[in-house]
Amino acid sequence: MMEGYPLTEENESTPRRGRGVAIIFPSPKRRWGLVVIAVLLAAVAIAMVAGHGTGYAYGDASARTALPAVDVPQNAAAAKKLQAKLVAQNKQLTGALQKLAPSGTYIVVDQTQNRLYIMNDDKIVKTSVCSAGSGMILKDAGSKRKWVFDTPRGVFKVHNRISNPIWKKPDWAFAEEGKTIPKNPEDRFESGTLGKYALYLEDGYMIHGTLYTRLLGRSVTHGCIRLGPDDLQAVWDAAPIGTPVYIF
Repeated sequence: MMEGYPLTEENESTPRRGRGVAIIFPSPKRRWGLVVIAVLLAAVAIAMVAGHGTGYAYGDASARTALPAVDVPQNAAAAKKLQAKLVAQNKQLTGALQKLAPSGTYIVVDQTQNRLYIMNDDKIVKTSVCSAGSGMILKDAGSKRKWVFDTPRGVFKVHNRISNPIWKKPDWAFAEEGKTIPKNPEDRFESGTLGKYALYLEDGYMIHGTLYTRLLGRSVTHGCIRLGPDDLQAVWDAAPIGTPVYIF
């Protein structure tokens, strides 16, 4: 157990030691000497900075390039004509944007918040908690192959729909479990893993069910979108083949 250190004049300059630790209190005379040295070092540092600069260049904020002034006609008739032109351009741009906006029934997936929305025009018909890609990277030491479990972002469509789907396990599924990749294709098939339905987007990515509903709302998948049974049923009922799917 370490001893205490009484802060008396007699003991301030005396080193006191505990187990492997030494604390030294300087005398008042020595303390003033250290203060004088510190002040001198600070003065030298300030002089060096003043002489060589900090390396940064500072300019007057008011010297920035000014934006060009809007050319507004002084004539009232010309100003009115310009206003009418701008209103017409605004209507044209608004119409162009409306044509680009999705319409009818479509699916939106927010993979950051792990939410799936069934949309109709600009209205949300149903909000579901889903799970998107984990972003994890799997490396197979044997083959030196690498897989990144991201959900792709972009505009997709439902290309196919299958009820009671059977999962054909890809190579990474065996690598992840530390198992040998089978040579017989029949050893890859697994039923019940994808839930009641699977809606195929492209490149093997799907919207499907899950055995791990307790993990919904978390980014845990290998890239597909997982849903609980009731929400999967709602998507199945609302999204026929060709339904747009927007993932961001």
